[in-house]
Amino acid sequence: MNTQRRIVLETPPLPHYIVTGLTTFRPGEQHPSRRNLGLYDLLWVVEGALYIGEDDMQWEVTRGQTLLLLPDRFHYAVKPCDTDTTFYWMHFGFGGASGQAESSSGPYYPSRNAWDNPYTIRLLQYASPPEFPIAERHLGKLLDYARKLRHDTFWQEQQLFMELLGLLDERFGDEGQSPVLKLAEKTEAYLRQHYQAPLTNERLSEALHFHPNYIVRCMKEIYRRTPMEYLHTYRMEQAKLLLVKTDWPVSKIAEHVGFQFAPYFSSCFKQYTGISPLKFRKQYAS
Repeated sequence: MNTQRRIVLETPPLPHYIVTGLTTFRPGEQHPSRRNLGLYDLLWVVEGALYIGEDDMQWEVTRGQTLLLLPDRFHYAVKPCDTDTTFYWMHFGFGGASGQAESSSGPYYPSRNAWDNPYTIRLLQYASPPEFPIAERHLGKLLDYARKLRHDTFWQEQQLFMELLGLLDERFGDEGQSPVLKLAEKTEAYLRQHYQAPLTNERLSEALHFHPNYIVRCMKEIYRRTPMEYLHTYRMEQAKLLLVKTDWPVSKIAEHVGFQFAPYFSSCFKQYTGISPLKFRKQYAS
């Protein structure tokens, strides 16, 4: 019981809030069994204990703990509650098809979106967030908002929802971050800051003080691409922005994003987008 895995939400799109409720089970009552709900169901227990399973995983969720039930799984009660149990439940959506769940040491990727994501949300499926009192206040506000007109509360609801997810994000207070995640994020930051310079795995190793093979392994585990693959894609995305937002010649854009030779840049850009830089620019011209 109380097995663990990580839920990974790659943005964009952002998760979107739907509704919050408050439920109390008396001794002998239990959470209903459901299959393929189609929504994420985030439970916050404020009293007692819930005994819940999802496929072949099971948890005892007590006061101050959370459990995120996935939209495409079978959820069931492991056993009835043995004391009064009160919990908030929150439904939210996230675009994309469901992926494969891995073991307790591996992440669950519910979807694979376009590369240009500003952030990857990493949630522990079963957690004891240290800021649970803050979460409880937010959940109470969301419950109050549910009784009001939606157009009066929509933005407040979305803001509170994102703050609640932030409390569960694995990066919130980095004491629990894995060394692999920390190094992958440092590598990503270095690549974004120095993408215009000539970069190699060896230069990354010198800058970050880790063996290049270890850096590559960490990047592949967290971002599913090597540092050089990440760098190449980031340069292409920056080039796309410059083609739309400036009138610079292709040669200047190539140099700006780290390419020494414009023809090679154009070849890489066409391979990446399917069209030449000039055709890409033309499709956005007035």
